[in-house]
Amino acid sequence: MTRIILIRHGQTEWNRSERFRGHADVPLNETDLAQAEATALRVVAEWKPTWVYSSPLDRAVRTGEAIARRLGLRVQPHPGLTDLDFGQWQGLSPEEVRDHWPEKAQEWIEAPHRALIPGGESLPIARTRVMTAVREIVSRHTGGTFVLVGHDVVNRLVLLAAMGLGNERYWHIRQDNCAINVVETQKDDFTIVSLNDTCHLREFE
Repeated sequence: MTRIILIRHGQTEWNRSERFRGHADVPLNETDLAQAEATALRVVAEWKPTWVYSSPLDRAVRTGEAIARRLGLRVQPHPGLTDLDFGQWQGLSPEEVRDHWPEKAQEWIEAPHRALIPGGESLPIARTRVMTAVREIVSRHTGGTFVLVGHDVVNRLVLLAAMGLGNERYWHIRQDNCAINVVETQKDDFTIVSLNDTCHLREFE
């Protein structure tokens, strides 16, 4: 049995203002870094993972570094864990997207599995990319425990795949910033142990 500690990165200003982030390298601020440290304390105390991987984007790397530092490890960025490419939507608010692409914006909400983001990446393509990365990392560390620090989209796709659900259920999984999910895998089968756990962030409420 291999254990995956799947974590969403800390909050950024673009999370607060609700902008499509995608490949933009939006940094964490001081409060967000403190949340990442609280997440690190929880992970180290409960699971003591021996490897830490993250998306190569700074907000994920910095969250991963908070964990790795306490374990004497280095974060290993993996391109397969990069956030969804939001193309022409990157940096825009949902309202701005609705103003410019009303039909596509509606499809993103009502049928995300079919949505085509202008100049961006679809959920089916992203899911293949992400799960290829996850399976590659699992094959390196069979029987071990490791951390993956990803993004809202990335983590939802991992969890959908783990539960055998289609991308049409995308909006039925919640991933808060610095949420912890625990997934166990064996022989390419998955078990969800915990989902969207944020009890370590109570002091920030």
